[in-house]
Amino acid sequence: MNATMDFGISEQLVPIRPREFEWITGFLRVVTGIELRPGKETLVMGRLDRRLRHHQCRNYGEYFRMLGPEGDVEETRLVIDLLTTNETYFFREPKHFEVLERELPTLREGGPELRVWSAASSSGEEAYSIAMVLQSVVDDRWEIVGTDLSQRMLETARNALYPIEAADGIPERFRSQYCLRGRDDFEGRFTIRPELRSRVSFHRANLNRDLPTLGGAFDAVFLRNVLIYFAQDTKADVLRRVIERIRPGGLLFVGHAETVTGLRLEGIRPVQPSVYRVEAR
Repeated sequence: MNATMDFGISEQLVPIRPREFEWITGFLRVVTGIELRPGKETLVMGRLDRRLRHHQCRNYGEYFRMLGPEGDVEETRLVIDLLTTNETYFFREPKHFEVLERELPTLREGGPELRVWSAASSSGEEAYSIAMVLQSVVDDRWEIVGTDLSQRMLETARNALYPIEAADGIPERFRSQYCLRGRDDFEGRFTIRPELRSRVSFHRANLNRDLPTLGGAFDAVFLRNVLIYFAQDTKADVLRRVIERIRPGGLLFVGHAETVTGLRLEGIRPVQPSVYRVEAR
């Protein structure tokens, strides 16, 4: 998960004052564990300006009084969605999918059904990329669970309807076999075949909190491009929480730009850069 959305400052945007930016960064840190560093003021303004105008708030301080445990639950959830929604795409960091495909025979020994967790699934492209790999190798003996903090992104993932341009990143052998081009009202979009979608489920989860059961242990977890948004101590806590859900011998994938060096994690060893194997506990 990598934030790239950018907004230029214009006369139409309500400016955010330093103490207001400090409040929203502290709020986001406590609720999600995500660090919104100085320099992101324009991003906050761009994503929240319409909410201020919707509620006819004169400034961010007035708007922020609506948020939090004692505030408006739906508005609070919407703000979290807006500030944590990030870009993803099909087969991002393709070498990870090559490793997954290569390791599947070994991972398959973990039980009767192969289970993979897309832990920061966003709008679903990662989970469905994994699904294509699994279907091509292990047929129907697999399950994928996707989790994300944003309810809006989870709904997009469940709908599995994407712009036709998004299919460019899908290898041809998968695109022709597992994707369906839209027609009529869905012209210019595509979806994933029902037999794959039926084996992928999406659930809301906060990686910075106690996790739901999610059906048990996993053979592999993709926790990619989200750790960079956490402070060092939060990053270690999230990783320990996730590693506990991986079966011995299973794999943990993190983003190529991320590292677990210096976090004093036990029970994992590197397979190659950004890929780790969980050892017997």
